[in-house]
Amino acid sequence: MKKLLFSLFTVFSFCVPSIAQQYSNPVINYSLPDPTVIKADDGYYYLYATENIRNLPIHRSKDMVNWSFVGTAFTNETRPTFEPKGNLWAPDINKIGDRYVMYYSMSVWGGEWTCGIGVATADKPEGPFTDHGKLFRSNEIGIQNCIDPFYIEDGGKKYLFWGSFHGIYGAELSDDGLSLKEPQQVAGTAYEGTYIHKRGGYYYLFASIGRCCEGLKSTYTTVVGRSKHLFGPYVDKKGESMLENHHEVLIDKNEAFVGPGHNSEIVTDDKGADWMFYHAVSVANPEGRVLMLDRVNWKKGWPVVEGDTPSLQAKAPVIRHK
Repeated sequence: MKKLLFSLFTVFSFCVPSIAQQYSNPVINYSLPDPTVIKADDGYYYLYATENIRNLPIHRSKDMVNWSFVGTAFTNETRPTFEPKGNLWAPDINKIGDRYVMYYSMSVWGGEWTCGIGVATADKPEGPFTDHGKLFRSNEIGIQNCIDPFYIEDGGKKYLFWGSFHGIYGAELSDDGLSLKEPQQVAGTAYEGTYIHKRGGYYYLFASIGRCCEGLKSTYTTVVGRSKHLFGPYVDKKGESMLENHHEVLIDKNEAFVGPGHNSEIVTDDKGADWMFYHAVSVANPEGRVLMLDRVNWKKGWPVVEGDTPSLQAKAPVIRHK
């Protein structure tokens, strides 16, 4: 009987949801702007962010709520150098083949013609990452402020999208992901922080508008449009084009958080619910841009965050032990 009870307990313990039943925003209460996230082969979620922590911080979690710092993607010796005094911004992490591939921005503040996008790879999600250098710079392709990369595979091909307040652009990549074909503009000059999610026959282009980085005066807001095609046209609910800066608001400020924007990939939990990380400025702790988490629901073919603003407390993602 004891053996039977132990066996039942063992089976049950591998099927119950994680301990986190509720969570409060922010899920990390220090500055981790422009998050990107991936579920790795080891069962952990890994999150990367703009380098308020030098050399680009990496955190990991089993449940998307409780996070631990595991190190940085680079060291002072291995960090990218194509913009010598530049900072590493807005990474985008992906598993391509058997490698973890991270596209990143490198820029100095205001360096809208010298900034660019590079790529690094690692065998493990926690690194160490090997930098492969610059993919392109703004002054090399004639597009101002080339930051905020986003990688997507579609129809067996690889694509990169990027841009910041001078148009959102996309281009097909070479098979090795290290060179571009001809860029094409897909959204207007109001946007940065692009992320595209495919669902139910539509491509959803998420982006951010407004000022990201002015503390409690930040006006960042998360917005979205959709299209039947990867390169658009992306439109709002009225059919008006994102090329003309029309969109739907997804997450706006509230009394506790301002400047909610630059969302991550959508992550699906073990009950099929969709979740999104983003950053915001906390009214209670306005130093930096803290890490936020909210559920994304789908209504009449459009993504919706409850109340159109950051949650204060909510039910946690359901992640089952394995």
